Amino acid sequence: MAQKGMIYPFYPEKIKKGISFGLSSYGYDFTLSDEFMIFKGKIASPRKISENDFEKFKGEVCKIPANSFVLGRSEEYFKIPREVIGICFGKSTYARCGIVINVTPLEPEWEGYITIQIANLSSAESEIYAGEGIGQVIFLSADELCERSYKDLSGKYDKAKGIEIPKI
Repeated sequence: MAQKGMIYPFYPEKIKKGISFGLSSYGYDFTLSDEFMIFKGKIASPRKISENDFEKFKGEVCKIPANSFVLGRSEEYFKIPREVIGICFGKSTYARCGIVINVTPLEPEWEGYITIQIANLSSAESEIYAGEGIGQVIFLSADELCERSYKDLSGKYDKAKGIEIPKI
C-alpha cells in the first residue's frame, strides 16, 4: 500500500493511541479528521439536503445528538488503483457504543478524502474523536482490470478535498 502511494499519510504499523489506527492484518484503519458537519435539518433527503442543513464544526471532540448523525472525513487521502476496490467497516469500539459509520466502496481509480457518515443510534448524546481510528478499509484486488473505473465514468465525488454532501 505504501509503495503504490495509495494512502497518505500512511502508518505502516498499528498505532494504539486512543482508538487504534494504521496498517492491520488485511486492511488499513483510517483516522477521523477534525472537520465535521452536524446534521440540524428537518428532512434528510438526498434530493433536498443542502449545506444549510448542517452546522460546521472543527475540533478534537465532536458531539453527536441522540438518534442523529454527522458527516466527517478521513485524515488520510486515498488513491485507489484500477485493479483494487476498498470496502469500509466501522471500528468495533464505536459500534459497542451505538455509533456506526457508513462509507460507500472506494471504487477503482477513485481518489480523495473519504466522506464518512457517522450515526449515533443511541438515545444519548455521543462523542467521536479526531486523530483516532474511525473505520477500516479492506482492499480486494482483482485478477483483471475493471472494464470501467470511477475515473472513466467521471464520478461526481472524485478527488474529494473535504466533506461532500449529496450531489444529484
